[in-house]
Amino acid sequence: MINQIDTVLYTGKTHTTGGRNGESRSDDGRLDIKLSAPGSSGSGTNPEQLLAAGWSACFIGAMGKAAVALKVTLPTDVSVDTEVDLGKTENAFFLQARLNVSLPGLDPAVARAVVDAAHQTCPYSKATRGNIDVVINLV
Repeated sequence: MINQIDTVLYTGKTHTTGGRNGESRSDDGRLDIKLSAPGSSGSGTNPEQLLAAGWSACFIGAMGKAAVALKVTLPTDVSVDTEVDLGKTENAFFLQARLNVSLPGLDPAVARAVVDAAHQTCPYSKATRGNIDVVINLV
């Protein structure tokens, strides 16, 4: 089932050339990066790193919303270390991911409730749900 958006809040626009060994620039110029294949000696980043960075940032925002709903305060030093794997099975390429969430000082049961609620509301989590293997660890 595809969800329809009623109101568009923001549209990120990029122009990319050269694929994994190219470059990408946003229409406003705030993003201007070189791309390199994962594991290569190229000087750029790769799509897996970009997905990990975007997902981490979005997930922290979703945890903030979850904390408000659960009436808890997130620690100021909350962090998410996201790992996105590019892999292959037979002749097909796939992704899998791990979000390693640090919520220092929160009771583990409360932290798990925040993380579980965030995973239900984060747009990146929704986009990947049912499509790739995702594990969320409390660290």
